[in-house]
Amino acid sequence: MYNLLLGFCHWLQNTAPVLWLYGSEWAYPPVQATHFTGLSLFVGTNVALDLRLLGLGEGRQTISEFSDSIFVLNWIGFAIAILGGFLLFSVSAVGYVANPAFRIKLGMLIPLGLVLHIVNQQKARSWSRSAKTPVMAKVGGFAELLLWLSVAVAAVSIPFV
Repeated sequence: MYNLLLGFCHWLQNTAPVLWLYGSEWAYPPVQATHFTGLSLFVGTNVALDLRLLGLGEGRQTISEFSDSIFVLNWIGFAIAILGGFLLFSVSAVGYVANPAFRIKLGMLIPLGLVLHIVNQQKARSWSRSAKTPVMAKVGGFAELLLWLSVAVAAVSIPFV
């Protein structure tokens, strides 16, 4: 299976559009900016929801109202981050797949973070029924914050591993 993945990565990073992206002096920075913009929207709205789950802003909006108000922006940010991230990955796919920090980030932490984020979004309605922020909402928000912090640590470790 790993050899199949490496074969795909080798093919991907040697396609004409990716070779052009890799060799271009001006195309790579906008791709990085695209990825970072998407990450800022996605992670920023995730952190905002997690802080609301922890009780910040209690009394201003219910968890459900707040989650609904940032939902579209959250998933637009995710889509932008995935697009930019895939383009960044494509220029050195073989190297990324061999990197332990990248594998931890993409193979373990991001799926866990996404699943927990989706659960938190889905539970927002039921958590809004009580006057005080429920303990499980706080646990969900805290756990998600820890997962996204772990993703960030893995991501910034990639060049050094």
